[in-house]
Parts: sequence; structure tokens; C-alpha cells
Amino acid sequence: EVQLVESGGGLVQPGGSLRLSCATSGFTFSNYAMKWVRQAPGKGLEWVSTISNRGGSTTYADSVKGRFTISRDNAKNTLYLQMNNLKPEDTAVYYCAPQGTTPSGQGTQVTVSS
Repeated sequence: EVQLVESGGGLVQPGGSLRLSCATSGFTFSNYAMKWVRQAPGKGLEWVSTISNRGGSTTYADSVKGRFTISRDNAKNTLYLQMNNLKPEDTAVYYCAPQGTTPSGQGTQVTVSS
């Protein structure tokens, strides 16, 4: 059974930082590109970033480029998202998922507010 457990969210002031983690199990993590997506209140899923299976290639939405960094540790089957210079519009529930699939975890809430 595929399991994706996101963590690391919280309440942070504008300009602050958070590091999200996604612990995975139930599939061969190192075989899959992985992505982060987010869902803001009242809106649909928005793609944030993707990383290739070995981590050599990363892509970002324009809205987060230069502020967020995606990474992975294949030895730990874990995906990360370092988020810096957070803005109120980054407020959302963040999910991880293998590329091409729909998120199935519970997500982690990120709230950016003063």
C-alpha cells in the first residue's frame, strides 16, 4: 500500500521559512519523479514543483521559483520542500505525490500570516 505522510507545516510570518517533509512507503521511491502540489482555501490543486527520480532535475512553478527548493533523499525514501521568503499567498495545504498521480496523503497546512 502506497503511503505518503507530509509534515513540517505550521504558522509562519511573511518572509519566514519552513521545511516540509514527505515520508513515503509502499513503492520503490527511487524509481519515481516526485512532486509537491498545494491547495489554497476554496481553490483547486496547484502544482508547485517536481524532482526527477535521482534528483538531478527540478522544475518549479513561476510563483515559487527562487524561493522554494525541492530535494529528496532516496536512502530515506523522503521528499523535501524548503520554503523561504514565504508570502501570504503561499497559504495552502501542501501534498506530495509521485509524478502523474493524485495526492493521497493528508497534507500539511502552511499558513503565512502576520
